[in-house]
Amino acid sequence: MAYNQITPEEAAAMINHGDTLGLSGFTAPGNPKAIFEAVAVKAAAEHAAGRPFKVNIFTGASTSDHIDGILSRNDAINMRAPYQNTPDLRKRINAHDTHYFDRHLSEMAQEARYGFYGKFDYAVIEAVDVTENGEILLGCGAGNIPTYARMADKIFIEINSALPSSIRGMHDIYLPDDPPYRREIPIFHANDRIGSPVLKVDPQKIVGIVHTDSLDGVKPFTEPDEISKQIGSNVARFLLSEYRSGRIPKEFLPLQSGVGNVANAVLYDLGESPEIPPFMMYTEVIQDAVLELMKKGKCTFASTCSMTFSDATEKELFADLKFFHDKILMRPAEISNNPEVIRRLGVIAMNTALEADIFGGVNSTHVLGTRMMNGIGGSGDFTRNAYISIFSCPSVTKGGLISNIVPMVSHADHSEHSVDILITDQGIADLRGKDPVQRAETIIENCANPMYRELLWDYLKLGKGGQTPHSLAAAFAFHTEFADSGDMRNTNFAKYC
Repeated sequence: MAYNQITPEEAAAMINHGDTLGLSGFTAPGNPKAIFEAVAVKAAAEHAAGRPFKVNIFTGASTSDHIDGILSRNDAINMRAPYQNTPDLRKRINAHDTHYFDRHLSEMAQEARYGFYGKFDYAVIEAVDVTENGEILLGCGAGNIPTYARMADKIFIEINSALPSSIRGMHDIYLPDDPPYRREIPIFHANDRIGSPVLKVDPQKIVGIVHTDSLDGVKPFTEPDEISKQIGSNVARFLLSEYRSGRIPKEFLPLQSGVGNVANAVLYDLGESPEIPPFMMYTEVIQDAVLELMKKGKCTFASTCSMTFSDATEKELFADLKFFHDKILMRPAEISNNPEVIRRLGVIAMNTALEADIFGGVNSTHVLGTRMMNGIGGSGDFTRNAYISIFSCPSVTKGGLISNIVPMVSHADHSEHSVDILITDQGIADLRGKDPVQRAETIIENCANPMYRELLWDYLKLGKGGQTPHSLAAAFAFHTEFADSGDMRNTNFAKYC
C-alpha cells in the first residue's frame, strides 16, 4: 500500500494534549528526531494561546535533545518513563513539573502489554525502510518499540536516509508470550538469533511517513581522567585475578557494561590484557570502545539493545559494515535485559554507583537522596542476575567535599544482597561471603578515600549492636553535614550521640 508522505508539522498537528506516545530507540540511537521538534513548536503555540498541551512519553531508555530536551524546554511532557538523562528534563522532574516513574528496563514493555499504563495513541518509529506490507527495518536502537507498535492505535515512521539499508540483519526482534503462556527465551549463547530482522506491524496503522537525514548526534566521550583510568584498571585487575584463580571459566564469560568513561576505560584495559581471551558481550548498550575491541579481535560479538556510538564512530561502522555486520545484534530491551537470559549466560555485570554505603548498599539514581539524576536503567536487571555483580564509583567528588562511600546510602536502589564487588579509585572490596561488619571493614579499608577513612571507622564504632550495627541517629550525618556546610569532611558524630 502507499503510505502518506507528510511533514513533521503535519504529524505534530495530529498529536493532541494528553496523548500517550511510545518511541523507538534506546539512548539517542534509534529515536525519532523531526516529529518531536515540531511537537515542541506546537506546544509553545498552544501555551501562548492559553491552552494546555502536554503528552505522555514512554521509551526504551533515554532519548536526546530532539525529544526530552526540546519538549522539556517547552513544558510539553506530562508523564515520562522509564529512564532519562537530559538536563532540561531532569530539572522538570525534580521540580515536579513532569511526572516521572523509574522502572527496571526489562519490565517496561511487558508491563505496558499487561495494561498497567493504559492505552497508547501513537508509536513513533525511526527506521531505515518500510515495506508496503508493514515490515519495518529499524535504525540503531530497538528499545521497546515492538510492544509500543503493537499497542498503539496509529504509527508514525521517520525514514532516516543517513542510515544504510545494509544494516538489515543486525536486528533480532522477538517478543515473549505473556503469562500464563510464556515459555523459555531460547538464547543459550550471546550470539544466538531467535527472532526477525524486521519489525512487523499492521500497515493500516501507519498514518504517515516523515523523511529525515541525520545521525544520532552522540558526542564522543572525553578521554578518561586519572580517576576513571584507575577505576578501570582496578576492575580489569579484579577480573584478571578471578580468571587466573579459575573462578571465571577459561572460555571467559559475556560482559555487560554501563555507559560512560569508566565503562570505556574498563573495556580498553581488558582489551590490552594478553591473558584475557577474546570475549562476547551481552549488554544493553555498546559504545565506541567495543568497536575498537572488535577490530583487534578481542570482542568477538556484542548482543545489545542500542549501538550508542559517537557520530564519527557510527560513520566508521557504516563504512566497514561488511566486517561488523555479523558481530553485532540489536534486540528489544526486554530481551537484552532479560533476567532469565542474563543468569543462564553467566553475564558479568559492571555498573556505576552515585554512592555506596559501608555495608554494601548502592544508590545509583538520586543525588544526596532526593534529586533524580538519570534513573536505575538496566543496572538492576543485570545486578540481580549476574554471575558476578560489580559496582564502581570515584571515592570522592567535588574535590573531596563529598564522599561517595557513606555510612548509609541516602536512596537505596541495590541492596547488599545484590552487590558482590565494590571498586573505587582506591581499590577493590570483595564482599562475597562476608557478614555486614566484615563488609564494612573491607569497604572502608579498600574503597574509602583516606580523607574519610577515619570518619567511617568512627561511624562503625557508633553502632548499637545487632547484625548490621548502624547508628540510626548518625546514619545520614555525612549528608546532613553537606547540606549544612557544603563539606562532608566537617562531620562530627559527637553531636548525634
